[in-house]
Amino acid sequence: MAITPEEIYIPVEDGVGLHTWIYRPSGSPARAPVISMAHGFAGLKYYGLDGYAQRFAAAGFAVVVHDHRGFGHSGGLPRRDIDPWRQVHDWRRVISHITTLDGIDPDRIGLWGTSYAGGHCLVLGATDRRIKAVVSQIPTISGYEQSLRRVPAGQRAAMAAVLAADDRAQLDGEPATQPLNSLDPGTLAVYHSQEIEDFSQRFPTPEGIEDDQRVTLRSTLKAQMYDPGVWVPRVTPTPLLMIVAERDVITPHEFAETAFVTAGEPKKLVRFNGGHFDAYSRNLDETSGAALDWFLTHV
Repeated sequence: MAITPEEIYIPVEDGVGLHTWIYRPSGSPARAPVISMAHGFAGLKYYGLDGYAQRFAAAGFAVVVHDHRGFGHSGGLPRRDIDPWRQVHDWRRVISHITTLDGIDPDRIGLWGTSYAGGHCLVLGATDRRIKAVVSQIPTISGYEQSLRRVPAGQRAAMAAVLAADDRAQLDGEPATQPLNSLDPGTLAVYHSQEIEDFSQRFPTPEGIEDDQRVTLRSTLKAQMYDPGVWVPRVTPTPLLMIVAERDVITPHEFAETAFVTAGEPKKLVRFNGGHFDAYSRNLDETSGAALDWFLTHV
């Protein structure tokens, strides 16, 4: 039977509350181990995370899933502005809040993140020893290297000029926005991907949540400056599981596998035969099962 999560707001800095689901395992002990989860770039917890949370909770874990500031029902302005270091800092506050919850064992915390949040997991795993095990799924490793794959060489100078103009414009106003995805290669957007289009159809945004599918233009600049892979060697001695997709063109698996070599023990690499977004659907059993086994062993 599916578990219906509680809904709370976890307070972080600036008076912002992060909209959060809490799954309580049935028949759980007085203090259950807990897994903290978050989605990736512009992702909402409604986009495929319930499947993971249900499986973890059925195995006896409490599960806490939050949306980043500026997204979904979470507070924060400007809306749909993606600042990776702000998200990491907020997530640390989420972990602190988790340790105060009734029915949670504060000494048994696992961390699970996917895509952009897979990168955040590497930073947090390296810097927060309250975390007992990390699962980094299809992670961002180098925003810079990914941008080189995404933006053709002949367009990079023009892109840099657009970002610089937006930076100047923010002296007098709000940051500009851009589509998250466009199938028109001539439209300025973060991605030009049929995979993203298909994923959005598979997991539509629920009613009552803004769904303009735009993000701030400066989110692209911040992403280009974010290289969480440099933290991989520092995760040890916290156990690290990295899950990668062999046909991933969003966060290329070769970046993750190269970074994984630099990790200390204990560590494990799991590959699945799919694309980036197959993790949440076609390969859900495989990816969630690998993560669950890791948490059962190390949390």
